[in-house]
Amino acid sequence: MKPLIVILSLTVLAMGPVSLQAAGPSVPLDRVAVDVTDQAALQRGARLYFNYCIGCHSVQYMRYNRVGRDLGLTENQVIESMIFTTDEEGELTGPGALITNAMTPEYGEEAFGVEPPDLTLVARVRGEDWLYTFLRSFYLDDARPLGVNNVVYENVGMPNPLWELQGWQEKQVGTNGEARLRVVEAGSMSGPEYDRAIRDLVTFLSYLGEPMQIERQRIGMYVLAFLFVFLGLAYLLKKEYWKDVH
Repeated sequence: MKPLIVILSLTVLAMGPVSLQAAGPSVPLDRVAVDVTDQAALQRGARLYFNYCIGCHSVQYMRYNRVGRDLGLTENQVIESMIFTTDEEGELTGPGALITNAMTPEYGEEAFGVEPPDLTLVARVRGEDWLYTFLRSFYLDDARPLGVNNVVYENVGMPNPLWELQGWQEKQVGTNGEARLRVVEAGSMSGPEYDRAIRDLVTFLSYLGEPMQIERQRIGMYVLAFLFVFLGLAYLLKKEYWKDVH
């Protein structure tokens, strides 16, 4: 029995580095600092998501009213700016429903070769830096069915949904083999403006992956304040107990 356990343990250890290497990025990722407590950034990110992403990518583990409440939106604002689907009776989807879209898995596979994934947890799975770099790394590629590719995710099966904002880029490979992207047709945003917009979108996706983090951070400040006060009281109590000890 013991030799079997040893063999299994060595097998797991041997497989560990290989799995980590396969899961890691193949290109350097740009760093992004997001603040999920910035309600204005969350609202801007949500606007981008519901204007450009929801048509293909659902976030079916979140509800409209929960997102609206966390983003400081009224129910009417949620209905007007987020809900574009209807229920089985043809009525507008209610604010308490899960956030889905009208794309069927069959249509997604026919259009893109694969069903577009749900993005509720994408920030937790991929990471914020990966998303930030990916959404800024599309480039023109005539060899691809949809005419675009991505430096971070080679042979990606989706178009660039934000091309109107970013414009079109082309890939240039330097003598050292490093890939660089150059804008060949400008979009409606400048480079810095687009980077800020993508940061807002990543902030919203980070919030979706763990909506409780907003409340957790707020509670954490109260806990730290309590511990700080308790530490002072404990120190004063210790001095009182030990003042007569020589």
